[in-house]
Amino acid sequence: MKKEDFPMDYQQTAKRVLELVGGRENIITAAHCATRLRLVLHDESKVDQAALEDLDGVSGAFSSSGQYQIIFGTGTVNKVFAAFAPLAGVQVDGEEPLDVKKAASQKLNPFARLARSLSNVFVPLIPAIVAAGLLMGLLGMIKAFGWVEGDSPIVQLLDMFSSSAFIILPILIGFSAAREFGANPYLGAVIGGIMTHPSLLNPWTLGNSDPEVMKFLGMNIELIGYQGTVFPVLLTVWVMAKIEQQVRKRTPETLDLLVTPFVTVLVTGFLALIVIGPIGTLLGKGISFVLVFFYEQFSVVAGLLFGGLYSTIVITGMHHSFHAIEAGLLADKSIGKNFLLPIWSMANVAQGGAGLAVYFLTKNVKLKALALPSAFSAFLGITEPVIYGVNLRLGKPFIGGAIGGAVGGGYVVLTQVAANAYGLTGIPMIAIVAPLGATNLINYLVGFAIAVITAFVSTVVLMRLDARKQKETDVAA
Repeated sequence: MKKEDFPMDYQQTAKRVLELVGGRENIITAAHCATRLRLVLHDESKVDQAALEDLDGVSGAFSSSGQYQIIFGTGTVNKVFAAFAPLAGVQVDGEEPLDVKKAASQKLNPFARLARSLSNVFVPLIPAIVAAGLLMGLLGMIKAFGWVEGDSPIVQLLDMFSSSAFIILPILIGFSAAREFGANPYLGAVIGGIMTHPSLLNPWTLGNSDPEVMKFLGMNIELIGYQGTVFPVLLTVWVMAKIEQQVRKRTPETLDLLVTPFVTVLVTGFLALIVIGPIGTLLGKGISFVLVFFYEQFSVVAGLLFGGLYSTIVITGMHHSFHAIEAGLLADKSIGKNFLLPIWSMANVAQGGAGLAVYFLTKNVKLKALALPSAFSAFLGITEPVIYGVNLRLGKPFIGGAIGGAVGGGYVVLTQVAANAYGLTGIPMIAIVAPLGATNLINYLVGFAIAVITAFVSTVVLMRLDARKQKETDVAA
């Protein structure tokens, strides 16, 4: 691309960013997401963060998940990256390339790497889960208000449409997980298909009946499927990826197409039904049991704790792993709802409330211009601009947001607010809260208001106390 293809401001911004991150030689790879320029750098100590954050168009800059990320906002980041890419020697690409993921992962500790992997598996499934949740809500409204007869074709069809995503969830996870773990995604889907085969009894329809038992090599194998489960297929596909990689290493290229898929599916299939599947089921039930116990026994305390700490967890990047847990709650027929997401939502909108307080308090023109749109972005579920661009930089607003998140989290747990999907917070979350009833929706909106107002007031108090303390210190000096 030629320089004249870009407006001068984007070209100059790209040049300046390149200088402030240590130059072209300091860049390993680069990509962008919806709001941020994502860089994997050789040495992050060479970054001039203060100058970056002062650059026009930059809402914030931070290091997370093995990447140095610069927030430009939706739309702007695309144009900056288009100008930045040729200067940095990277390809212009709309998605995060595989080499960026690999380079970033190598810089992470094992826990952060696990969280990132789980995020990469479950984030692509969000549209399917949200669609299923909304369809369930529509079906529920039709039944509740008696718009049509219970045995109407529309009821039967909507029941099929809404439940399909959870019935084939292991297939979807198998495909996505195999791609993340470096295996053939279609083999991952096949493993998911094996674990949901019609010959295996669907646990969602099991009721009180016992599944048939097959005797194999002296072992009793229950012929029960894994429809709607998460951890069994996730563990199985991870093992499948290791098997496929080892078989491929030892197979001549001329036989690879025949031998590798055959051996991989054969070995993994046996392991899935005999060993890994049952272990994964126990793991999933164990996690669900602990969460439900903590949720029911500690109630408001759990909401206060999770709501107050969630924004701090976001900074570490560990929140990405929560999608797997939320999917497990939804898939568990004894639970069937997501009671964690409303807590996360309170934490997110509370940071928006804190950012709104900064807008009214600050006299810095640039900060004021950044705080208002960043706050509303948080109300829509996108918190990076307000957390990294405003609240964390000033300190006290971030604490105010944590206080608001704790109080809002406590309220939604007290009133047992839940969602029937995952992936949406803030205002968009109304779509997956409303299907569970009017009371559920009202309490969510009340919690939303409590979180925002508490964060706003807490931030005002903390910033004014800080300003007063600073003034007294200056006078004493």
